[in-house]
Amino acid sequence: MPDYSEYITDIVHEPTQAEGRGFDLTVAEVHEVIAPGRIDFGGGELEPAGTVAHESAKRHPGDDYEWWTLSAGRYLLGFNESLTGEATVTLQPRTELLERGASHPTLQVESLPRVPLSVGGVGLKLKENARVSTVVDVGE
Repeated sequence: MPDYSEYITDIVHEPTQAEGRGFDLTVAEVHEVIAPGRIDFGGGELEPAGTVAHESAKRHPGDDYEWWTLSAGRYLLGFNESLTGEATVTLQPRTELLERGASHPTLQVESLPRVPLSVGGVGLKLKENARVSTVVDVGE
């Protein structure tokens, strides 16, 4: 198994994030898409979608971390971690995310973009720094 910390920076807590198969990534931000972006054939008219940070709140006044209450729909997840760009990694949703009715696509990336998150059913409560994705492979 590769030493994922060679390819991942800004790690929140390496012993916990490296304890399973692969290396877990943690959520830093959740955004809502509020205005359409544009994609054209040549890229000359490429424009990002308009987004806004989804509101979060502490459950109790003394808590250190906040929670996002997400209704069914689509969001963009931002991670705490970054990639070094030294390799292409395969990123997939954690089982814990899938079992709660949410998912994101499996991706092969050299840097970490915001990832589309689909939340189904009655929604999802997501805590700041929750482990939501796993890097499962590194290709040089």
